[in-house]
Amino acid sequence: MRNIIVIMLALTLPACAAGSAATTASSTQASRPTVAAILAKPAAVPTPQVMQKSGLDAVIGAQANALIQQFGAARIDLIEGDARKLQFSGDRCVLDIFLYPLSAGAAPVATHVEARLRSTGADTDRSSCIAELED
Repeated sequence: MRNIIVIMLALTLPACAAGSAATTASSTQASRPTVAAILAKPAAVPTPQVMQKSGLDAVIGAQANALIQQFGAARIDLIEGDARKLQFSGDRCVLDIFLYPLSAGAAPVATHVEARLRSTGADTDRSSCIAELED
């Protein structure tokens, strides 16, 4: 009988220790915010700087669907958080258009444009690249 009591005690002690560790882990997790709480908070949207260069009027301020209608299917369509990058490619140049929301909850619009030569990767005139891609 004494052996049975010793065996039962030996089996229950690890369970008590595991329960203590589980309690510590759950109390640590309880102090962390839940995913739902994080998502429920309205995120502050920094106001992006909008590029103001001549020759970009047909692009700056446009939403993604308008840009796709203007230039055709994007070679790259990358969404990261509330930002979006569309890349269009022609025979001579590659055009990267960056879209950001101008206010919380707003649809992202084109705020910045970069253009480079396909052959060398060197920067090229943005409006010339836009004209090439529109043809």
